[in-house]
Amino acid sequence: MDDMTPPPPPPVDPEKVARQRFFAIGLFRLSGAVVVMFGILILMERFSWVQGSKAKAMGLIFVIVGLFQYMIVPRLLLSLFRRHPPK
Repeated sequence: MDDMTPPPPPPVDPEKVARQRFFAIGLFRLSGAVVVMFGILILMERFSWVQGSKAKAMGLIFVIVGLFQYMIVPRLLLSLFRRHPPK
C-alpha cells in the first residue's frame, strides 16, 4: 500500500467563524436570561413542586447561575476567541 496522507483541511472562512462565535455568545446570553427568569418565577413560588424556603434557596441559585451565564461566560468566551483567532 502507498503512503496515504489525508487531504489538507479546507481553508477557514474568518467571516463564517466570526458569525458562529457571535451566535454562540448571543446564545449564552439568551439562555442566561431565561435561567434568571426561571429563577425569579421559582422565588415567587409559582410552581407547586417547590414551595417555602426551598423555593427561595432554589430560586436564588438559579438567579445567580443565570447571571453568571449572562454576564461572565460571554466575556470568558470573548477572551478565548481573541486568544485563538481563526487561521
